[in-house]
Amino acid sequence: MSRQESGIVRPKGLRQAVLRGLLFAVLILFCLYYLMPLIVMVSTSLKSLDEIRTSSLISLPQAVTFDAWAKAWSSACVGVRCTGLEPYFMNSVLMVVPSVIISTMLGALNGYALTKWRFRGADIIFALMLFGSFIPFQVVLLPMARMLGYFGLAGSVYGLILVHTVYGLAFTTLFFRNFFVGVSDGIVNAAKIDGAGFFTIFFSVLLPMSLPTIVVTVIWQFTQIWNDFLFGIAFTVGDSNPVTVALNNIVATSTGVKEYNVDMAAAIIAALPTLLVYIVAGKYFVRGLSAGAVKG
Repeated sequence: MSRQESGIVRPKGLRQAVLRGLLFAVLILFCLYYLMPLIVMVSTSLKSLDEIRTSSLISLPQAVTFDAWAKAWSSACVGVRCTGLEPYFMNSVLMVVPSVIISTMLGALNGYALTKWRFRGADIIFALMLFGSFIPFQVVLLPMARMLGYFGLAGSVYGLILVHTVYGLAFTTLFFRNFFVGVSDGIVNAAKIDGAGFFTIFFSVLLPMSLPTIVVTVIWQFTQIWNDFLFGIAFTVGDSNPVTVALNNIVATSTGVKEYNVDMAAAIIAALPTLLVYIVAGKYFVRGLSAGAVKG
């Protein structure tokens, strides 16, 4: 009689199944605990103000309504301006798109030059840029403010584009430099023999190879710039504020009735772009990391 027929293996398999079930149960509990704030936000945003006053915080809406979402987008009071999040949302879009594109392209060029076109002092320059990755936001506020004033960009969306582009260069250069280090020098040398120059090699050979790193950099920069609050409140005023500053002003408004459903809807609207980016491109982000975007 075999071990399986005698029933010796069955208790072991049953024990593994029980342990696996307990593991999944614990993971589900942690997941629910982690998602509870989001569930409360969505549920509250779909309730009327009367229902919020009479129901509990975690109860589901009895009658789903999107009035709070419509008000948060178009007519909620942002300080003294009752324009909703729409104009400030567009400010963030106008700020994020060029900032991400410019900082990504400049970081790719920097990483390419520092690895495949070696020059005297390249390691020192890279070390200084790497040091820039660890400089806190607060340290650069005063120098940035003086520079924006000198260029006449203070208090504008264009000034914020410049700030995020400059501050993001250290990170984008680090990503691309570490990727290009792993690319064989023979590919660049072969292109040089064929007569290709600096920019031809970059745009025709190396940039198409670095698609995983581009995805990692774009996701990183988009998330950091969209969610930024400190630079937004320090370097913009009034109608040029990004959506994060406008959200803070909506929540901090103390006049009239406190509309928690509108606050929750506004917070979700402000967070939707980064959430969508991770949902759509999250798997490419992981692939980019494993392909060597932060290796070395």
